Amino acid sequence: MTAWFKRTEKGIQTATEQKKDTPKGLWYKSPTGKIVESEDLAKNFFVSPEDDYHVRIGSKEYFEILFDDNTFKELDTKLNSKDPLKFEDTKKYSDRLKAAQQKTGLKDAVRTAVGKSLGKDLVICCMDFNFIGGSMGSVVGEKIARGIDYAIKKKVPFLMISKSGGARMMEAALSLMQLAKTSAKLAQLAEARIPYISLCTDPTTGGTTASYAMLGDINISEPGALIGFAGPRVVKEATGKELPEGFQTAEFLQEHGFLDFITHRRDLKKNINLYIDLIQNNPLRS
Repeated sequence: MTAWFKRTEKGIQTATEQKKDTPKGLWYKSPTGKIVESEDLAKNFFVSPEDDYHVRIGSKEYFEILFDDNTFKELDTKLNSKDPLKFEDTKKYSDRLKAAQQKTGLKDAVRTAVGKSLGKDLVICCMDFNFIGGSMGSVVGEKIARGIDYAIKKKVPFLMISKSGGARMMEAALSLMQLAKTSAKLAQLAEARIPYISLCTDPTTGGTTASYAMLGDINISEPGALIGFAGPRVVKEATGKELPEGFQTAEFLQEHGFLDFITHRRDLKKNINLYIDLIQNNPLRS
């Protein structure tokens, strides 16, 4: 009698060296336990089809979704963060920057690009949470400011996609100065009567929320996004009160007037352009 592990009939024996592990990333499991193939997830705008959970994505995916044929010109690609304070905690800030750049392939936590969206020019600044938690340092503020300058010069609508843990502590006051800097630039954009759409994605917190994320002509979000300034624990300790259910979700903020609209990611491109048309009083496009 042949041992089961030596049987070759019906193709049931596979040599160890011939066995293949399931490639990483082939499947995605949403927080509600739904499992979907990664390929199907990408085709569905990175939204889990069974539970409609919007998976966190970065600038690469948003540019693919929003720019026609994924064609765009990236702006200010060579800007790099410095370490003027020589900051060090468990490791040097300069080392953190190098590690984040190597891991993500990004220069910093925001990318800016211009291209066509439904046939019309649009400037998009999109944050990447994978780069030090999407934290807002000097380069982030500078790239947003330059993106706004470009929009003013070319008279092109401006879209900010926020995804951030807030100010970058390794740059201290230099990081906090970006709140005022970007807010001032947005005031110039408003004076030039150029539309500004702010898209808050999961998560939009800290100084980002306290500045450009909530200054849009239209403030919109994706379903279920976490949006707030301080974390729930800090808010609870500061107020001494129990927080309501769903506190700091996009749905809660829309109900209380902080957001104008929540849009599914598949409708994002259409709705952003719809709002731009409404602001500019353009005829509706099909």
